[in-house]
Formats: sequence, C-alpha cells, structure tokens
Amino acid sequence: MKTNLSDLAIFGGTPAFENTLHVGSPNIGDRKLLMKRINDLLDRKWLTNDGLFVQEFEHRICKLLGVKHCIATCNGTIALEIAIRAAGLTGEVIIPSFTFIATAHSLQWQEITPVFCDSSKEQLTIDVSKIEALITPRTTGIIGVHLWGRPCNIDVLKDIAEKHKLKLLFDASHAFSCTYKGKMIGNFGLAEVFSFHATKFINSFEGGAVVTNNDEFAEKIRLMRNFGFADYDDVIYIGTNGKMNEISAAMGITSLESLDNFVSVNKANYQKYKKELMNIPGIKLLQYNNKDKANYQFIVVLVEEEMFQLSRDDLYHILKTENIFARRYFYPGCHKMEPYRSYFPHAGLLLPQTEKLLEQVLCLPTGTAIHEKNILKICKIIRYIANNASFIREKLSIPKL
Repeated sequence: MKTNLSDLAIFGGTPAFENTLHVGSPNIGDRKLLMKRINDLLDRKWLTNDGLFVQEFEHRICKLLGVKHCIATCNGTIALEIAIRAAGLTGEVIIPSFTFIATAHSLQWQEITPVFCDSSKEQLTIDVSKIEALITPRTTGIIGVHLWGRPCNIDVLKDIAEKHKLKLLFDASHAFSCTYKGKMIGNFGLAEVFSFHATKFINSFEGGAVVTNNDEFAEKIRLMRNFGFADYDDVIYIGTNGKMNEISAAMGITSLESLDNFVSVNKANYQKYKKELMNIPGIKLLQYNNKDKANYQFIVVLVEEEMFQLSRDDLYHILKTENIFARRYFYPGCHKMEPYRSYFPHAGLLLPQTEKLLEQVLCLPTGTAIHEKNILKICKIIRYIANNASFIREKLSIPKL
C-alpha cells in the first residue's frame, strides 16, 4: 500500500515553515510611496483612460529599454492578442510548446493555429533548427519566447523570418530588464510583449505592454487598445478595451523605482541557491549568461531522475508537504492542454526535448518574500532527499528504476 506523503516524516520531525513559500510571491516596493500615488489619483478622479500615471509608466519603460514606443495594457495576454492582430497574423504561427498557455491561446482565440516547435537542448528556448521544417504556405509568423530571463536565439529567428517573409514577435514576459548581446530586450522583431502580472518581479498588480520601434505599428496598437477611438467620438479602427488603469500604473511605477533592489535580491538568492545545491547528484541549476544582463527572476532546476533517484514530481510533492510550493513550468505542456491535445493528439512525437523538459523542470521560491534562512532550509531538505532517496522510494512504494 502506497504511503501518504503527508504521513511520511522523512525529515526526522523537521517542522514546516511558519509561512508557506510560493514561487511568484509578489514584490511590493515602497508602500508609502504607492499609497501616496493612489491618494493622488483618487484626488484627481482620473482612474483610467490613458491617465497621468499610465503615461509616466510608459515613458519610464521607453527610457529604461531604449525603445521608441511603449503601450501599456490591462494584462500581458491582451497585449499579445492585440500585437498579433495588429501584425496581421493569420493561418499558422510557429511558437514553442514549452511556454505559458497564453502564448498559444492568444493565437487560437483569433482562430490562428499555433504550430508547436520543439525546444533547444542547450538553451531550452525554441529550437531554431526545427523551425523551417514547420513552415507551410499558411505560415504568417513566428513568436519567440524568452524564458526565465534567458533570450531565445534572436539572430537566427530574424534571419528565418526575413528569408520566408514572416512577421516576428516576441513574448518577453520573463525578460524585462534583460539584454541580448548587450541590447535591451524590447528592441527586437516587430514588437515584444511584456507581462506585469503580480508574479513578475516588476508588477502592476495586473498589466502588460507592447514595446516597438515601429511608428506605424505603435499607432495601430494604441487605436486597438482603446476600441479604435482616434478622438472623443471618432472610431477609425477595430479595437478592444485593453487599457491599463491608473492604480495598476501607480504600482508599476513604484515597482520600477525598486527595480535595482529587486534584481539585487534575486541575484543574491540565485548565488545562495547555486552554492547550496552544488554537487547534489541529479540537481542541475539553470545558469545565466554573465555576458548579458539578467533579472534572475527564476530559480530553475532540472531534476535528472536517474541520478537523483526520485522524479521531479516526487520532489515537487515532498517539498509541498513542507509548505514549499515549487512550480513545474510549463507542465504539462501547451500541446497536452485543450484544445490542442484534441487538435494535435500526436504532437508530442515531434517534441522530444519539450517532453523531457516537462518532466524535469522545477522552479524554486525566490524574490523579496523569502530570506537566506528559507533558502538554506529548502536546500537542506533537497540534499536530505537526495541522500535518502532509496529510503524514500521504499516508503512511498516507488518502483525501482
């Protein structure tokens, strides 16, 4: 009979954390300054419709990234949907399956077929060597996805897009304030899309943005974000309601003011994890490229079952019993979620590296919500699990490898 994890005292009575630790616990920034901004906007009674804080938020992002245009939106998914429509994408668009479901849904929502590409073994982002084989007469674009602050192979994607006359967009939700070959993410392709959801290290409660250096494209995005209104009562283009409100923008500005501190904390946490997880068999911490600027927003480990002697899912569930809520990004994979698993039931056969990643990737808690003592305890538990894998497998009735 299989042992219930909650009844298994494998840590010799180690107590659970006083506070549950989650991946994506929000960074808050200066509360007093945030509340002052909220009071200011309430006094002005200008709560939405391209208010002063939205304008300031957009301006600050343009200055930080060195881009010409930033159009703030109510969330990252709407930003992506608008960018896709403004780019005139139709038919089929190539994306990685190893991404958040919103990337695929933003296409399917508009009756555009997402064509799933495998991931690179080295970078874990879209495998550029597999893209051209997926291009058909119906293909109109490629959406590259930057993962965990690590950019995809932008140069090759640009070459492929130009060769086949395809539109190139980027989902940069994980890559705010990061660089590619010394240039800030946000400056590539026709446009790049950011998310400022509460789980992102820079957040606006809920929010997103499209950034671009293309004047005509930016104008189209601005129209589409606000129902197509060119003036008070003059609609000249099809659109939707994708506007960011003033309270979200106030939070976004406050977050931007703490950006350096957030990155510093993230980097210190990453270095502590790197030191503590070193030499644990089967635990591989994802490294960052020191030549480029990173936000260190995610602590990503790959669990190699043969070496660790337990699966990623075993580790995930055991940590959960200790009130450590890690995340299995992007489990179980876009191609295994509806409607795509019904549309493409055998997609996994063409996605071997993606299938492998979906069984190995685990993100651990980081950010300003946790402290060094939390990281030390998390790593101590993981090391204990590694050192006692045989005992744990026996207790959990896990078959031998």
